[in-house]
Amino acid sequence: MRALLSLSAGLLMSVAAVAAPQNYEIDPGHTYPSFEADHMGISVWRGKMNKSSGTVIYDKSTGTGSVDIAIDLDSIDFGHEALNAWGRGEHFFDTAKFPQARYTGRFEGASNGVPTRLVGELKLHGVSRPLQLSIHSLKCVPHPLYKRELCGADASGSFRRDEFGLDAGKDYGFKMDVALRIQVEALAAP
Repeated sequence: MRALLSLSAGLLMSVAAVAAPQNYEIDPGHTYPSFEADHMGISVWRGKMNKSSGTVIYDKSTGTGSVDIAIDLDSIDFGHEALNAWGRGEHFFDTAKFPQARYTGRFEGASNGVPTRLVGELKLHGVSRPLQLSIHSLKCVPHPLYKRELCGADASGSFRRDEFGLDAGKDYGFKMDVALRIQVEALAAP
């Protein structure tokens, strides 16, 4: 009977260990939030942010967890240096005053243990607003070099930039909608 109890306790502890949420650190070398925005209705400008950091907590057994991603707005990259400088300046992001954007959210809508959306909040230019992101893919694999789990995901959503006080060009007919896409990789904490 003792052997059966010991075996049962061991199995329960191993299941609990497998089912526990895991902490992951965002890999800044493989995480680049990107965006698309209107340019006077004649073209679409695309850009990305080159520096981001943050954490993910993910429970693969339930598809639950949370994310906290900080985006360095000085790292904006339109592929056009004059536009990058303008974007960092006081007429748009004003990075001297608002150096960072932050997205925090929780996983929801798990299907077979994989969440289908992030429900959270974007803080940008001193304003916080709800923002839901659709998760298009999320996969975890053993990292071949670090021998820890590596997870990657692709998520997207949209928001109106004028709701964050970023209304430059609105009087000239610029549409305020911004498409946001975040591709992220995160490594399990040691």
